[in-house]
Amino acid sequence: MKANVVLDAKGLACPMPIVKTKKAMNNLEAGQVIEVLVTDKGSKADMKAWAESTGHQYLGTIEEGGVFKHYLRKSSKDETIEKKHPNVINNEDLEKILGSANDNIILLDVRESAEYAFNHIPQAISIPLDELDERLSELNSEDEIYVICRTGSRSDFAAQKLAEQGFKKVMNVIPGMSKWTGNTIGLNK
Repeated sequence: MKANVVLDAKGLACPMPIVKTKKAMNNLEAGQVIEVLVTDKGSKADMKAWAESTGHQYLGTIEEGGVFKHYLRKSSKDETIEKKHPNVINNEDLEKILGSANDNIILLDVRESAEYAFNHIPQAISIPLDELDERLSELNSEDEIYVICRTGSRSDFAAQKLAEQGFKKVMNVIPGMSKWTGNTIGLNK
């Protein structure tokens, strides 16, 4: 596949491949295609979700030797308006809520399974972002759902997706696990 621009984001973790892609997209003309090279496994779901949230076209991903080649087409200004989930909560407020023992609260961790396995909040359930569509039935749309990832980017995409599917009480946790100071469990404990 021929791309107008190739962006090397290998070795970078979320949210940096998206940050670099966003910056590179600003220099493209509408209709041009960018190939983004990434080694972060979570980038497949991230790139697709970011493209959908901005109006750019996600063309697909090819994996070759541990490198994900993401192809995106820049849309025109009329098509691109980056959306953000409007309801956010910070780590400290989430920690207080989790301590209140409310049965209708769900903490949804949308990081990759390996990230979750090594370190997560005890109450969190794991549904990686790229599995969310297939696993929506595991969630109750009436519950309060707090979505967390490493930095707030993937969780923002997941929160938008849940809201689009009729979930009314969805909050994006920022800055997420990268700055979480509360209790955690996992393989590295």
